[in-house]
Parts: sequence; structure tokens; C-alpha cells
Amino acid sequence: GAMGGSASLIPRDLLSEYQELTFLSKQEILLAYKRFSELLPKEERENAFSARVPKSQILTLPELRANPFQHRICHVFSTSETRDDSMSFEDFLDMLSVFSDSATSDVKSHYAFRIFDFDDDGTLDRKDLEQLVNCLTGQGEESRLTSAEMEQLIQNILEESDIDKDGTINLSEFQHVVSRSPDFASSFKIVL
Repeated sequence: GAMGGSASLIPRDLLSEYQELTFLSKQEILLAYKRFSELLPKEERENAFSARVPKSQILTLPELRANPFQHRICHVFSTSETRDDSMSFEDFLDMLSVFSDSATSDVKSHYAFRIFDFDDDGTLDRKDLEQLVNCLTGQGEESRLTSAEMEQLIQNILEESDIDKDGTINLSEFQHVVSRSPDFASSFKIVL
């Protein structure tokens, strides 16, 4: 409405396109739109389709606030040309789609790999694994691993995963490991 009340709904042709391009139901897409537009200042909500939400706002979502990979998630799903990790509505939908229960484990593991590849070079090397472990164990003093423990853990991960023994884990090696851990897909999710 002219008073800038509720967000205008998604045009029907776009809605069916989003349903085809994502793993989300119509209801989930409409809810995502509502949540996305609520992250915008009131005066921008009418144009939520063309607006970008800054990363700082995306990170206020409770679903991401508690996620140790929140910064990486914004980075991987953002299509921002200025590389500020802001999100458009379509970026936001892509993220929710990958993290939805309906996404295939292939899709989930592909994105997990990109999220864990901290330097974006297409492989998980020792440095990536170290950052991954730090994210998972938390940054608190009491939970931090000693360098010996870290070294041992990374050694173990590589022994398990690095099939061609080149000292890094590539996507297919990563997907192989994930295929053997049945709870991976269910833990890799964000539900609004």
C-alpha cells in the first residue's frame, strides 16, 4: 500500500520460476520474501526485488547468528559485484535452497566445500582445515586446540580424505567423505 505497509507479494511468474530453480516450496519462498524484506529499511521494502541487504543485516538472522560459518556463508552466496558480501533476494533464496531439507546431498556438499575453502582456491589445504577446526571448536581459550592437537587432527583428516595424497582435499575427495557420513546433510541446514 501507499503507506508502505506489508511487502507486495511476489509476481506469479517469478514465483513459479523460483520454485523451478530452487528446492523450496511456494510457502517457503513467500516466507523467505517476507523475512528478506523485513531486513530492509521501511522505505526500501516496496523494491525488495532489486534491493541488496548488507551482510551486517543478514547476520542478524537468528538462523545465521549462531552459525560458526556465517561470514563464509554470506561470502559464498553473495553475488555482489563490489564483493561486500551483501545479498539480493535471489542470493538469499539460493542460500535457503541449499540449506533446505529438500536439497540433495550433492548440492549441499558442493556448497559446504566452497564454504570451508576459506581462501577460495578450489581445494581444502592445511590452512583451510585449520580455520575449519577453529570455527567448529569455537574461539574460546579453553576450547582451543594446542598446536600439537591441531597438527594431529589435520593429519587424521588428510589420512581419511586425501585419496591422491597431494596434501589437500579436492571437491570429489570431500564429497566421498561426506557420502560416508549420513548425518552430514541433516546438520547442514537453515530453516526459517
